[in-house]
Amino acid sequence: MNNIKIVLKEQGRSQAWLAEQIGKSYVVTTNYVNNKTQPSIPVLYKIAEALDVDVRKLLTPSKA
Repeated sequence: MNNIKIVLKEQGRSQAWLAEQIGKSYVVTTNYVNNKTQPSIPVLYKIAEALDVDVRKLLTPSKA
């Protein structure tokens, strides 16, 4: 699970904007945002860079 949707909302950015920033289609990006598919590690880093956040903010911890 990832927190891309939360960060996009916090920043007031759209999925279309993110798709353009990371060079992926809107459909692929929407699948990432809605947790239907998970981005690869390199793509996750691109997303973090586009959103100007630490990549760890995009991830849900598996242990508390």
